[in-house]
Amino acid sequence: MKDIISGLNKVFDSRVRLGIMSVLVVNDSVDFNTIKDLLNVTDGNLASHLKALEKEEVIVVKKQFVGRKPNTSYSVTEKGRQVFKEHINALERLINNK
Repeated sequence: MKDIISGLNKVFDSRVRLGIMSVLVVNDSVDFNTIKDLLNVTDGNLASHLKALEKEEVIVVKKQFVGRKPNTSYSVTEKGRQVFKEHINALERLINNK
């Protein structure tokens, strides 16, 4: 059982970041308020985690106006999809002890 946690990605250590990525990989795009409601987190908490994921280039931000209201939505990048998949695979190996 050699270094069974080596495949885990530190970017996704937080439960909030894991939740954000889980929501985004199954949707084309999700807006800020929807993510906030799904994960039951505060604006500031969510914003800091989204910023960290954006810095790692695993998500992209799209700001636009819907009517006269600003709307910020997020989607996963190809890099993000790949590294998240690798992280999930590493978690499964850890759980299954393989």
